[in-house]
Amino acid sequence: MKFPLLLMLGVGIVGCSGQKSTVDKDLNDVLDATTYVNSITAGELKTHLYIVASDEMEGRNTGEPGQKKAAQYLIDQYKLMGIPYPKGATSYLQPIPSSFFTRPFSPRLKDSENVWAFIEGSEKPEEILVVSAHYDHVGVKNGEIYNGADDDGSGTVALLEIAQAFAQAKKEGKGPKRSVLILHVTGEEYGLHGSRFYTENPLFPLKNTVANINIDMIGRRDTIHATSNNYVYVIGSDRLSTDLHKITESANQRYAKLELDYRYNDINEPNRFYYRSDHYNFAKNGIPAVFFFNGVHDDYHKPGDTPDKIEYDALEIRTRLAFATAWELANRDERPRVDRSGK
Repeated sequence: MKFPLLLMLGVGIVGCSGQKSTVDKDLNDVLDATTYVNSITAGELKTHLYIVASDEMEGRNTGEPGQKKAAQYLIDQYKLMGIPYPKGATSYLQPIPSSFFTRPFSPRLKDSENVWAFIEGSEKPEEILVVSAHYDHVGVKNGEIYNGADDDGSGTVALLEIAQAFAQAKKEGKGPKRSVLILHVTGEEYGLHGSRFYTENPLFPLKNTVANINIDMIGRRDTIHATSNNYVYVIGSDRLSTDLHKITESANQRYAKLELDYRYNDINEPNRFYYRSDHYNFAKNGIPAVFFFNGVHDDYHKPGDTPDKIEYDALEIRTRLAFATAWELANRDERPRVDRSGK
């Protein structure tokens, strides 16, 4: 999760619908995902995270060698899983020139890359669900490596497991009806740059993007939940679409049974987390988006954010919730309606 921005523009998109939602019927008709939900395990997440957040990755600072090593690791995993890069792309990388990162109060950064992988839909391949997480962190400062295990190594490895679950389903003839774009974005820590670049230069038309699920910090707990990690903050699910909100809650009830904490979804919430991670660049373009988050902790943006402090049982169940939500969105008959203003 990035540092707070000085100013973010409010969302002023007006939704339109008026038709009665078919969300409840659709959810009942979606194929059970239990087998694929259960394929997401703490052990596999831990294996990936100890590599992604290792000292070798040097804190994954945008444009630096460590970030590029992390990108190559992700690519290697998708190749091993047999998951291709998207149709229309020439590789697993979406290059971003250093000039794009130039913004007031932001350091002059080097060329960087988003990483993407693609599970093509069986019935509505032109409709795209984007599942995102940023894989950059803040690098090395004063000789200390900022490993970024929770921020956002946890989201990064969650995407690997989500992609693997969808790929298994597709191999067994039960792949998603809609296409799923797995999007690891760069430059988040300096102003949500990677997701902004994608939404300004989309591989697929934004009008065909049905929703965004964004994962940023889901491996630990905050002091508000000191006695239990069986929770996750849900931010943004109802800002643009009541359907997306219902789908998220239904997926949780079926497959995770976490406490869904909405305190940071309040429009008057002073931390303004809704504007501080990559889902916002989709939401401001009228795309329903939900952000899963565990809250901040004492090691946030410090060298102590290391993989040994991750609660892998919590990371597992939160990743399962994100996948289950993606499964519902990718397989229900209707895309979620935009029926709210986004404010």
